[in-house]
This record gives sequence, structure tokens and C-alpha cells, in this order.
Amino acid sequence: MPSLFASYLRVYEPLTAFDRDRQSYWRRYVEQGRAVAPGEGPRRQQASVIEALGAGWTRLPDPPDEAYVLETDETLLICPWNLRIRVAEAALSARDGVPPVLADAFVPPVLAGQAKAVVDDWRSGARVLEHGVPRVHEQIATWGVPLRWFVLFDPEERHHVTRPDLRALRYRTEISKARRRSSRALAVLRKSVGAAPITEAVEEAARWLEEFHPRSVVELDYGGLLELLSDETLAADDSPELVAAGLAGLSRGEAEEASAAYDKLVARWRAVQLLERCN
Repeated sequence: MPSLFASYLRVYEPLTAFDRDRQSYWRRYVEQGRAVAPGEGPRRQQASVIEALGAGWTRLPDPPDEAYVLETDETLLICPWNLRIRVAEAALSARDGVPPVLADAFVPPVLAGQAKAVVDDWRSGARVLEHGVPRVHEQIATWGVPLRWFVLFDPEERHHVTRPDLRALRYRTEISKARRRSSRALAVLRKSVGAAPITEAVEEAARWLEEFHPRSVVELDYGGLLELLSDETLAADDSPELVAAGLAGLSRGEAEEASAAYDKLVARWRAVQLLERCN
């Protein structure tokens, strides 16, 4: 199971993005007060996946639908958990590095095949769009925030709270704005650095956003990373500004300026990643 020291990139879609049955389900879900807060969600997801993996392996488990919910004056916005995919990923991870006899005993080959098919389907954006494969509304990154995620947000979209009863740092924007920002970033990166890993990473994020309803909302949540970062560090965090500065430098052909911003950003998040190795 992944660490809870993780950040999250989520897409909340309006009810109209779902079919009629799903719309009815999500309305009842909210009316019954079942929606889960983002602060509680990761542990609930982890527990659900562990419970599903402990079930009788006659088929790939299909946990009940859960979601994060945003309520606005106009509509409900839903970010489903898509736990079936999380279970499939966990099943495949359980076989990694394990002798074949033990791997087959815990996750039989036929079920591993089902899990691989589920994971391969959602990783293919084309198949999601063409065949109605459930979209994954939440991406998870452990021990840091992928630099490509910062491309999608403006510093003014930051929401930061540090109180004894609540600590939070998130960015939230309309998906149309996130798409425009990723498109502009791609144009700069393709022109300045070509087919580099960072270009491919931003392109992957841009493709993912294309899967969702045009009135969706995109959210970057520092989530469990808050446990690793002090209030002072959170207050001083300017990662989206550094990404913007780096891209601006590249667009002007000022390689040193772009490199300085990139190096500062990488060093900051490498320090967080190194905490994984601490006792």
C-alpha cells in the first residue's frame, strides 16, 4: 500500500458528466451525508483496499463507490475514488519482488490478468474516451508533489490554513484554465527543450485533463505532506511561482534564469523525498 505521506491531484466533475443512474446515486450519496472529507479520505481508501485484498479471490473485488464532493450554488461536483482501479494496482504491486509460488498463492494468475487489464484500460486515455472506461479522478504522488502539477495552477488560487484544529494547503482552479496553462507550458517546453522528460510529463498531465467535463474543477492538495512540513515552510512555499518563473525564462531564451528556478524547486522537493529514508 502507498504511503499516506502523499499529495493529490483531483478532478471534480459536475453531475451532468455522469449518466442518469450515476447522477441519482451521487445525489443520494450526498443527501445521506456519506461524502468523505479529503483529510479523512486517504486512510479510508487504504482501509478499503486492504479489506478488498483480504476477500476471497474468486474475482477481482469491486468496492462500493465513494467520492469527495464540492457543493456550489450551481451544482454538485464529484470526485469518485475509483477504488476498483486502486485494488487492481495494489494486487499487481503485491506480486512485485515475490517468488512466483507465493505471488500465485496470494494473487492467482487469472486475477492478476484481470487486474492488469483494469490498470491498462485506465492508463490509456484513448480507451477511456472511446469505450467509457471509468476515469480516474485522483492522481497520487508519495513523498512530494510532481513538478508538472504546479503548471496547472496560479499562485492566487492558493488556499492555506494553519490553525490548531486545521492545517491545509491546496490550489483549486477551473479545468479550462488548467488546460490553457498546460498548453502554454507545452508550447514553451517543446520549443526550448524538445522531447525531454519534463515535456512528456506535462503532456501526460494535459492528456489526462482532456478526459473530463469542461466545467470540472481541478485541485492540488498537499494532503499528508502537511505532516512533514512546518507552518513556516508551508507559508513560504512558492512552488507554482518557481515553475512559472522557469517557463517564463525559457520562453525568453534566458536559460540561466530558468535553470535557477528549476534547481531551487528540485532541491526543495528532494529534501522532502529524502525523508522517506529516515527512521
